Amino acid sequence: MKIFDSGKFFTGCNYWASHAGTNMWSDWRPDVVEADFARLAEAKVGVLRIFPLWSDFQPLRIHRGGGGSEREYRLREEPLPHTEAGRAGLDEVMLERFGVFCDLAEKYGLQLIVGLVTGWMSGRMHMPEAFAGKALLTDPAVIRWQVRFVRYMVKHFKDKPAIAAWDLGNECNCMGSADRNAAYLWTTVITDTIKLEDPDKPVVSGLHGLKPDGNWTPEDQGEILDILCTHPYPLFTPHCDTDPLNQMKSILHSTAESILYGTLGGKPCFIEEIGTLGPMIADEDIAADYIRTALISAWAHNLRGFVWWCANEQSGLTHTPYDWDAVERELGLFRLDGSPKPVANTFTDFMTSLEAFTEKGRDTLPPMRTDGVCVLTAGQDNWAVAYGTFLLAKQAGLDITFAWCHDEIPEAPVYFLPALSGLAAIEGHELSELLRRVHDDGASLYLSIHDALMSPFAQFTGVKVKTRCRRTAGDTVSLNGTDFSLWSPVRMQMETTSAEVLAADQEGRPVFTMNRYGKGKVYFCAYSLEMEAGCKAGVISGDHAVPYYKFYEAMGLRNPEKQFALIEGDTQYVGLTEHPAEDGSAVLVLVNYTPEERTVTVDTAGWKMRYLQYFTAGDTREGDGTLKITLPGNTGAAVVLAK
Repeated sequence: MKIFDSGKFFTGCNYWASHAGTNMWSDWRPDVVEADFARLAEAKVGVLRIFPLWSDFQPLRIHRGGGGSEREYRLREEPLPHTEAGRAGLDEVMLERFGVFCDLAEKYGLQLIVGLVTGWMSGRMHMPEAFAGKALLTDPAVIRWQVRFVRYMVKHFKDKPAIAAWDLGNECNCMGSADRNAAYLWTTVITDTIKLEDPDKPVVSGLHGLKPDGNWTPEDQGEILDILCTHPYPLFTPHCDTDPLNQMKSILHSTAESILYGTLGGKPCFIEEIGTLGPMIADEDIAADYIRTALISAWAHNLRGFVWWCANEQSGLTHTPYDWDAVERELGLFRLDGSPKPVANTFTDFMTSLEAFTEKGRDTLPPMRTDGVCVLTAGQDNWAVAYGTFLLAKQAGLDITFAWCHDEIPEAPVYFLPALSGLAAIEGHELSELLRRVHDDGASLYLSIHDALMSPFAQFTGVKVKTRCRRTAGDTVSLNGTDFSLWSPVRMQMETTSAEVLAADQEGRPVFTMNRYGKGKVYFCAYSLEMEAGCKAGVISGDHAVPYYKFYEAMGLRNPEKQFALIEGDTQYVGLTEHPAEDGSAVLVLVNYTPEERTVTVDTAGWKMRYLQYFTAGDTREGDGTLKITLPGNTGAAVVLAK
């Protein structure tokens, strides 16, 4: 199988040898590597992301003459050999070791994603000595040698059966600064070098920290590369180190960020690095619960794979970066003695359940049916808004994708335009096109205001702003019997011209409205609920959760093509994705995103259950047109239904 095939799903881990970590190539012990591979294969961890460390494989030094002038590049102290490897500046001993490594991976049925230009790893730079002090992403001499390195590696190892994909390198955007044009150019040069030698294998970005308005963007990466990826560590991602790992907000981080990258970039996406960053974040059992739920969620949302950081404990290593950084020491699937941690067993159990589901006749998961598109705009914290919108939509039973306002926005029955900010949030022609789809095509549009100024506004919202000021106190708002304390940076005193008031504040001012606009509807909210959900701790789940999702629920924005819904029980904490199959059947994946047992009832009128697969224990009761499912905490189930 090609690991990124649609509907397929793989699990894996990033790999450094158990005895040496990043020193594995210089301290080469193939017997240790083979023992590691045997453990990984037994645990059903099928894909390894690996790194031919740049400083080891291309150990160039500049030898200088008078006045410090650059005179000659050498392999450490030796002249460059007149061989193909020598002309590329490569160490043939390292190349031989890499070949053995690939053959051992093949022996144990492991597939490899090779991160080529790995100069940044775990908080330390590993560039060749010759390039110290140089701009590693923009200096022409550095890029020349990077191209030689990449060309040789791909040309000479592309036929190794274990290699499934090439990766630009580990988080190369951490190797130095580059503006958007330089980032685009560097990515293109390295990708094209790979493709010239091996046009058949996919090329993965290997980057993290992409932003639609940044220098490294999902759009640019998607234009150039075949596969996008995320490295969704809660500690290193804004607004994500807020809730316990086994709660809904933390679990959905990796899914939401990967859908964001994939849909903005227009390419498949997978979770390339994920982990807890050690026992100060969560103990081993909580880590296992977190990973189990995140794994099921990733599969349910049609992501292509899920790769843990990393294979082995590194707490016994004394060299840098392990001597520097506490978060680099206790991240392995396996302990120092080779025994599996609970998270390793979770990977094994998940793949065993997925194989059982496959054996029942479902070898792929069809694409997920979605409800709408969240359009991200200029001037806002894009990630906070995307994250918050995704969370509230999920709690309201809605599944969304994303678009960037300056790109082509896909057709959809519903558009979310959340937390608009600043003076130029969305350009006039972009807003006009969205309004045309509402007016002429019958779509629904939801928008919320953080502090933006819009023109037009009253014409399509049916709400007129009388005056506006900076807020000094919050509001109390009642919606369908639930009271909310709400805040936004600005308070707008408004009156309706044609809109229906869905909720008002304590002084009777309209703050949540619906207006009919041509064939469609426009919903307006005076508060940026999405920023609250995305940024604040404890909002989504836990003892002090705030049910902001009820605003989304009240709009009834569900895709009319959907066949199934959760109708009773703890519906805000159990996700349901719907996957219509070509044979007329449908796959439902249910995920309990909390550590508490949850029971929900699915409306299955006109459908019968064909088979069901729990990822751990559970209980099912089939009624007349319903399916009542009880899920233990932090687990899920897949159900196949047919007419």
